[in-house]
Amino acid sequence: MKFILMALLAVLSAFSACANDLVEGTVVSVLDGNTIEVAGKDQQKYKLVLTGIDCPELGQAYGEEAKSFLEKMILHKNVTIAVEGKDRWGNRLAVVKIKGVKDPRIDLLKEGLAWTAEKNSDPELDGYKLKAQEKGKGLWQSENPTPPWTYRRQQTMLEAKGL
Repeated sequence: MKFILMALLAVLSAFSACANDLVEGTVVSVLDGNTIEVAGKDQQKYKLVLTGIDCPELGQAYGEEAKSFLEKMILHKNVTIAVEGKDRWGNRLAVVKIKGVKDPRIDLLKEGLAWTAEKNSDPELDGYKLKAQEKGKGLWQSENPTPPWTYRRQQTMLEAKGL
């Protein structure tokens, strides 16, 4: 019994160590306003979604602007990545920082180019979104912009269903 308990503790401590590890890499492409590809030092490519925010889809107003803004900020830059889990499609959710300091999520929110996450939003990030809303920046120029999660659901409803 004591052996099993010790083995369990070893496994748990290994998992917690991995969860706190930071990975370094270089951004090789920006897929949309909150999705990037990073080449790690192991030369593996990783697709990452910025956790805690959701930018307009490329087919939505401000979708291209969000992508372009993120490209200018992060493309070909060295970044530090803290993976926080996966979404329901298996994409890695991560906090990405440029040179270990600058958080692009905050700049996207400040410019009005992102919403905070639909579920379990971070109060700190919510503050940046609210300030952009109050100032009418970016997508907040519209009185009632469509959140990307609503847009995606609408697009799914429009797709032809297989028989």
